Amino acid sequence: MSKLGKFITMLGATLALAMSMVTPAAAQQSMRDGVNHIRSQWEHITYEVRGSSTQTRQLDALSDEAAALVARFPNQAEPLLWQGIVRSEQANRANVFHQLGLARQAYNILNRAYAIDPNASNGGVALSLAVLLYKVPGSPIGFGDDERAGRLLQQALRQDPNGLDANYFMGDYLHDQGDDARAATYLRRALAAPHNSARPVWDAGRRREVQALLSRVS
Repeated sequence: MSKLGKFITMLGATLALAMSMVTPAAAQQSMRDGVNHIRSQWEHITYEVRGSSTQTRQLDALSDEAAALVARFPNQAEPLLWQGIVRSEQANRANVFHQLGLARQAYNILNRAYAIDPNASNGGVALSLAVLLYKVPGSPIGFGDDERAGRLLQQALRQDPNGLDANYFMGDYLHDQGDDARAATYLRRALAAPHNSARPVWDAGRRREVQALLSRVS
């Protein structure tokens, strides 16, 4: 064997040994770092980036990154959750010809996360699945299901009763159902949620959305 061949063989063995020495704790930290990066990029694109074409391009790149994270951690709910959230955002910003297809992909991704752990991310998986189910039209056009969405929202609220997102989306759902009086109650609870200093972009952006909806339902 040539010197180069011996070097490549030795390098491969060294890399394999290094990979086998990765501890479960290190793997978990790596997954959390990946999830946190995707989450912060989603927040930046959603609330700070201007221009629909720029947002679309950046979401496409983030979607690829989320898919790679899921491939690294295929049986974990949180990477799937954020892949589903990014895909949902793509659907939200797509043209009418692509919206339903992207939304269905997001639904399938989030269903996989829910099957792994229905309580993951402090109710975030149930909440994200619920939002898709009440936003998308029902049969025969789409897969929307208001009844299941309501149950999932209640599940999310049981896990995070004072949460900004859980209360906002329950308020949005009730507004969608025509119950503005109850919607206003949940929206006020959302505004009363503790501020999240670790996620200032999302915290400020979501509160603007809550306030805008509350002004319409009050």
